[in-house]
Amino acid sequence: MTDIELLFQVLIETLTLFFMLVGLAGLLVPIFPGLTVMWLATLVYALVRASNESMHWFEWVLFAIITLLMIGGNIVDNIIIARRVREKQVPWGSIIFGYLAGIIASLFFTPLIGIVAAPAGLFGAEYLRLRDTRAAFASTRAWMTGWGITIAVRIAIGVVMIGIWMIWAWL
Repeated sequence: MTDIELLFQVLIETLTLFFMLVGLAGLLVPIFPGLTVMWLATLVYALVRASNESMHWFEWVLFAIITLLMIGGNIVDNIIIARRVREKQVPWGSIIFGYLAGIIASLFFTPLIGIVAAPAGLFGAEYLRLRDTRAAFASTRAWMTGWGITIAVRIAIGVVMIGIWMIWAWL
């Protein structure tokens, strides 16, 4: 391996790890697609390695595992939040209204407004349905608890993705 090839390898691995760490840190912001950013970093890494004809079948298997983790992690947050809220007997209409409030607010304002709008939308829908502030707040608290759990789960998935990539890149 020449010095230029070694320098390029160090550069691509450093950039990949940097973007994976950015994605991992971004998981603390519920609307930031951190797992997708991490996956994109590994996709670029895989494409660079494949263009140099240095991707072996085992590395493609590791990339496939990272891909499955990203897909699962992007789905799991909605499942956990909805499950926590459904345990409080909240109807799907209120849950969907909360999701839509977060998405619409994120599109027209900023993702940070969307973070506030999603549970506020759920609270509003539940208050209109029940006419009880405490019950609406209990539903919203279940939403927020589910959100906290999903952040922890997604960070764990992100750490596993980084670990798999490190095995791929450095072994």
